[in-house]
Amino acid sequence: MEKRHLKGLSLLAITLIALSGCGGLGKMNKYVENIKYTVDPNPLIVQGDSVAVSVNGNFPGKYFYKKAQVELTPTLMYTGGETPFKTAYFQGEKAVGNNTVIPYETGKAFNYAHKVAYTPAMSESELMVKILGKQGNKELAFDPIKLADGVITTPYLMMSDDKVLLGKDAFERITNHSQDATLNYLVNSSQVRGTELKEDDIKAMATFIKEFAKKGNIKLQSLAIDAWASPEGELSLNENLADDRAKSAKGWVKPELLRAKSDTAKADEFYKLTPRGEDWDGFKAAMQASNIADKDLVLRVLEMYPDVAKREAEVKNMAATYEEIADKILPALRRSEMKLNYQIIGKTDAQLTEMSRTMPDSLNVEELLFAATLTTDLNEQLRIYKETERVHSGDYRGANNVGYIYMMQNKLAEAEAQFQKANTIMDNPVSTNNLGVVARLKGDRKKAVELYGKAMAAGPEVKYNLGIINIQNGDYASANSNMSGTKSFNAALAKMLGGDPAGAQAIMDGSSDKDSAMGHYLMAIIGARQNNGDMVRNHLGMAVQKDASLREKAMKDLEFREFKDNLGL
Repeated sequence: MEKRHLKGLSLLAITLIALSGCGGLGKMNKYVENIKYTVDPNPLIVQGDSVAVSVNGNFPGKYFYKKAQVELTPTLMYTGGETPFKTAYFQGEKAVGNNTVIPYETGKAFNYAHKVAYTPAMSESELMVKILGKQGNKELAFDPIKLADGVITTPYLMMSDDKVLLGKDAFERITNHSQDATLNYLVNSSQVRGTELKEDDIKAMATFIKEFAKKGNIKLQSLAIDAWASPEGELSLNENLADDRAKSAKGWVKPELLRAKSDTAKADEFYKLTPRGEDWDGFKAAMQASNIADKDLVLRVLEMYPDVAKREAEVKNMAATYEEIADKILPALRRSEMKLNYQIIGKTDAQLTEMSRTMPDSLNVEELLFAATLTTDLNEQLRIYKETERVHSGDYRGANNVGYIYMMQNKLAEAEAQFQKANTIMDNPVSTNNLGVVARLKGDRKKAVELYGKAMAAGPEVKYNLGIINIQNGDYASANSNMSGTKSFNAALAKMLGGDPAGAQAIMDGSSDKDSAMGHYLMAIIGARQNNGDMVRNHLGMAVQKDASLREKAMKDLEFREFKDNLGL
């Protein structure tokens, strides 16, 4: 009996020792809620491709058992799984280890920060802290504590509205042209010589005048005649001579126009005569361009005479001395320059559309590219761009624009091949931008950024595309910079995510996206971030009217957690 009693005492002692061994952990678990946590942000929010958390915590005094160790692991808990953040390690004053020591009497504050990769399952989750207490060989899992609601996924509202670029046409229906010709005269004469009328430029003008009416798409605008005299004659005579030469040129060209039955040419205002007197500037330019060895000396000597009459006399003397002045320079200055200005009226829209079907080879590249803009049918546009690519194979725009249509038809691989082909024809920023869009849609943001860097000359659309990647990367300041001046859903989203909901609202107010279902949904979030309950309810109501599936999303969306009992849905 005594032995049984001693045996019972031994079992009791063992039990008490065991209890005392984990008693510290048990007490710590009992008062685990006394550990204080401040979580930022709360709820958590996706930024880039990750979810970050920052925790400021505090172990209270007389809490942390001296020989205990604690492993603290913030964990996102969701249906079907969990994702732990990194573990933080702490220990009491008498515990063995190299972890952060928490004094028993005073306790201690601690800071913690970490991030994990985002997965869609986290959209409905809670942030819990798991604590594992250890003492010697004993372990005790403390009761988990909720730190924060789950994860706000608003950045994932971003729309894939990347700007794919067309190679634009330079079509002009009405283009301005001129037919130029020069009549030359003998010294001190304004008579139009028969030999002059045989010169190639005069014959070309005469032929143009004779045949322009037959073409049916030429509209005469004006005839400008500038006339000069050479500077070796008297100033007054030269001024009158220049005037007479302008009139003689008109005297030749006007009958030609009237014979061609041009009604426009009957009006006096059609002719713009400008007699310019003696051509001293032309003389100096011709001298500088000549092969006369002493040309610089000649010009310096002539410029020594401020008196015009004396200078004219010296020009005569020079002409007598230098054969090239007399035979080439001075005769070319005795002239009337005629410029017949006209417009060519291009093909009508109907003509371009029909010819793109029946005779595309007869259209130039600008006409074909423009013809594609006259329809909204993607298949018809594709046909025209393919014809452009065939007929004008040396122009990158045909290949690029075929790729553009493929992008509109969600044929990513075919579009990429076309953009690469366009860049092979000519390395150009338009196709490079489009390859950047393809790279982003395929998930290669790094390559897309590299391509956009090479494509900046293509226009502001490239910066907008870069802004989309900025949103994905969580760099909202850069997104706002790159999307500056743009009124779009994404620009408003970036502004709001960057901390400026009022600015986001202003962008949406001017955006064509504002009346879409997602436009109203974003406006509701903007209202929530400004604590505007009426704005939340009004826009959520309109969003759900346009897309009923948004009702369930709104009910779960942590953006509306402060209004969850009064959403009006």
